[in-house]
Amino acid sequence: MKMYLARRNFLQLTAAATAMPAAARRAHAQAYPSRSITIVVPFPPGGSTDVVARIMAEHMRPLLGQAIVIENVGGAGGSIALGRVARASPDGYTIDLGQWDTHVGGIIYALNVDLERDFEPIGLISINPQLMVGRKTLPADDLKGLVAFIRANPGKVTLVSQTAAAQLSGLMLQRLTGAEVALIPYRGAGPALTDLLSGQVDLMVAQAAVLMPHVRAGAVKAIANLSPRRSEALPDIATSDESGVPGLYASGWFGFFAPRGTPKAAITALNGAMRQALREQAVRARFTELGLDIAAPEQQSAEALAAFHKAETEKWWPIIRSANVKAE
Repeated sequence: MKMYLARRNFLQLTAAATAMPAAARRAHAQAYPSRSITIVVPFPPGGSTDVVARIMAEHMRPLLGQAIVIENVGGAGGSIALGRVARASPDGYTIDLGQWDTHVGGIIYALNVDLERDFEPIGLISINPQLMVGRKTLPADDLKGLVAFIRANPGKVTLVSQTAAAQLSGLMLQRLTGAEVALIPYRGAGPALTDLLSGQVDLMVAQAAVLMPHVRAGAVKAIANLSPRRSEALPDIATSDESGVPGLYASGWFGFFAPRGTPKAAITALNGAMRQALREQAVRARFTELGLDIAAPEQQSAEALAAFHKAETEKWWPIIRSANVKAE
């Protein structure tokens, strides 16, 4: 009897010891996040992408119970940052704040990542109105007047080309109107905006978050919101359809992405914190101040961002390729 009990105890202990690693693994998986999370921002500090990342980090941090670190990885229009994220461990601890210029317009660069397959969508944060603005002394107040001015000065009106979206907007303006503008390459929105404010260039297309402080101050004039419909955050700025050039659209948005293969539990936790943060009044007020429209609740899921991103690539990649937009 003693030998039987000893053997039974031994087998029970052995079974328990064998089960422990699996239990430990389950506990570890359930504990996400158990350490700090890094949001990779694909542009230098100070721009609208950086500002939005810091707003989201501040409000998601208490919801996730872990520190959120912002890592600015600039260069090559954000493509260096995309490589950093795609090669990171797919464990939910490294994500990026993606946008049109990186996850759609990024094809103008020699990428070492696959924009369709190397990332897991987490959630869509905002729809970002793209504004066309002019120097404050520009003798045009809307697109109709601008086209007339460009036609009177063919090849002399300058539009800065600091992103793929800006370059594409200039090319589309020419195609839709036959009015010839001079596209001037810039390495970033900062230098381009400096020259616009000083009157050295005539036109700029960028996110409202970058331009609205200067529009409100009267330092530049808003020509049009390059969107099919007016922005809730900027209801007083007419769309391109309303102001004289129907169909002149430029897409802008922010969304979180993780490396391909990131566990569903991590995606769900990050998405939940993102969505809860977007419901906070302080975040909504800050986004309105920046001129950003928070994505509708039904657009905020990981599945909705996947569908949205697919639609964006299918819409814009043929246009980019036919226009032969290249990195400059």
